[in-house]
Amino acid sequence: MKRSWQTVVGVVLVALMLFPVYWMFNVSLTKTSDMRADPPHWFPWDPTFEGYSAALGQQLPALATSLLIGLGTVALTLVVALPAGYALAKLRPRGGRTIDFLLLVAQMIPAVVMAMGFYAIYLRLGMLNTVAGLILADSTLAVPFAVLLFRAFMASIPHELLSAAQIDGASTWRTFRSIVLPLSRNSVITVSLFTFLWAWSDFVFASTLNRNSDTIPITLGIFRYIGNNTTQWNSIMATAVIASVPAAFLLILAQRYIAAGVTAGAVKD
Repeated sequence: MKRSWQTVVGVVLVALMLFPVYWMFNVSLTKTSDMRADPPHWFPWDPTFEGYSAALGQQLPALATSLLIGLGTVALTLVVALPAGYALAKLRPRGGRTIDFLLLVAQMIPAVVMAMGFYAIYLRLGMLNTVAGLILADSTLAVPFAVLLFRAFMASIPHELLSAAQIDGASTWRTFRSIVLPLSRNSVITVSLFTFLWAWSDFVFASTLNRNSDTIPITLGIFRYIGNNTTQWNSIMATAVIASVPAAFLLILAQRYIAAGVTAGAVKD
């Protein structure tokens, strides 16, 4: 009986948390003439796809820009964080504990503070309103998390395995590439997913560093769309639904790897 009540409470809480998502989908299918209906239409009885047609016609460039920024951020984060995590876990450089502490501190810095610093730097370097600038800025949020996660996972790889490779003549780079990387699949997938989602949903950096560009990400596209189309809420909500699809798809696709990647290194045999 107790378990049944727990299930009911869990279902109710999940329904409350997901209701905004459902309402967004419901409004995206509602005709403009029915937006102010009283009482409101709780279900899309007479759905229309004019909102999706308008959103796809006007927001595809922004979606493509967000996809490019997300993939670029993932690539840059992995290139920096994988060797760094391996070095901290297995090569044990001097000042490793200090580096760990600095990485933790870096994660505590608010994004808006970093955005102001990036703005001053980019203004001097001519990198404002560029995709490369957003990729670099978004990577600064992901790299500390990625390095710490890779370090925790790679520390759990048996040292004997790496020693055996070195005895067989493998260099440090060959050991990292042929042994450590294949064993780190779960953590790589986890870092890639979180990094992509952070870059995909970023608004602070986009609104600060890319406000006057013609190539804007989808978050800034939705913001501008709301300002220009306050009477076309079905189009606005359709844009939000379309922007949510890649994130939802990736979470469903990679969910079995996420738990293993996040808990990597938490238990030591």
